[in-house]
Amino acid sequence: MDDLLPRSLTPSVLAVLVRRGADFAAAEDAVQDALVEAVRVWPEDAPRDPKGWLVTVAWRRFLDATRADASRRRREDRLDEEPAPGPAPAVDDTLQLYFLCAHPSLTPSSAVALTLRAVGGLTTRQIARAYLVPEATMAQRISRAKRTVSGVRFDRPGDVSTVLRVLYLVFNEGYSGDVDLAAEAIRLTRQLAAAIDHPEVAGLLALMLLHHARRVSRTAPDGSLVPLAEQDRGLWDTGMIAEGVEILQAALARDRLGEFQAQAAVAALHADAPTAGETDWVQIVEWYDELAGLTDSPVVRLNRAVAVGEADGPRAGLAELAALSDALPRHTAVAAYLHERDGDLSTAARLYAEAAHKAPTLAERDHLTRQAARLNAGLRR
Repeated sequence: MDDLLPRSLTPSVLAVLVRRGADFAAAEDAVQDALVEAVRVWPEDAPRDPKGWLVTVAWRRFLDATRADASRRRREDRLDEEPAPGPAPAVDDTLQLYFLCAHPSLTPSSAVALTLRAVGGLTTRQIARAYLVPEATMAQRISRAKRTVSGVRFDRPGDVSTVLRVLYLVFNEGYSGDVDLAAEAIRLTRQLAAAIDHPEVAGLLALMLLHHARRVSRTAPDGSLVPLAEQDRGLWDTGMIAEGVEILQAALARDRLGEFQAQAAVAALHADAPTAGETDWVQIVEWYDELAGLTDSPVVRLNRAVAVGEADGPRAGLAELAALSDALPRHTAVAAYLHERDGDLSTAARLYAEAAHKAPTLAERDHLTRQAARLNAGLRR
């Protein structure tokens, strides 16, 4: 069924319905109904024009729902007629739909959550993990966002900063390996960079390219995680790195620093080091200082503690870590790493095992478990 129903059709069909006057919540329901009908019909009678078929069926479902709902009769009066079946224009509406979901009536966090769910295809659990909140909290946030936009017209698209945050979270979810969305996020960010002259758009594109350039080296053949310091840098895509650095330098030259440019600068310093031992950690700490000033993010401060531990020694890193909440995701794993570097192997082994139980992904859990086992084996000798 996946071959018959390409993922990319869903946002495009949804965008067509929104442009024709459907409110977002009703359009989403209609598209889901059409997809269910496609699952039933297509295996035995696949259409020659899948998108046109989905647009026609979804539009009919929307009209049926509108006529059946008395509270929406005013909108029914404005509808001219049901469009005739036929091929739909081959236009990529995905980026436009990202802007439509970032509606001014929504808070930025709600707009991001709604777009990730409706357009990005992420589950509520994945979005909750990205926001560091419980799944039930995120489910309520998405439901409220749907209710908020259910009666509005999508004629005022949202701002660039909200769209950038959505693209970044989609890229990160794809990059984690849970859902392969990284390449799609890069494609859409390239489109946005071509359409908008904005240093933070360029910064996000550079950040994505610099991270994506080393994707192949992040996992071993057996699927296990390979830490940055142990990655085979010969596998990194030097052409992609060069492109990312060039885009970043042009953005930084405009002297309008934003968080994506600062994050890309950190990634560029890692990419520039021939070996892990030659990494310019002092500069990385300075860039994290800039990031902390821009975002005041606890995750940024956690990463800064690691960088301080590399630049000034593990005890300095542990001192920075002590100022942060131990409830912060990956806090325990960072503490384990810094204690190991400080020579306290028994504490490090215990913390690695503890961090494994808190790991958000199976790959991270297995990696941390192996780290604990490695240290425990050494302590028994």
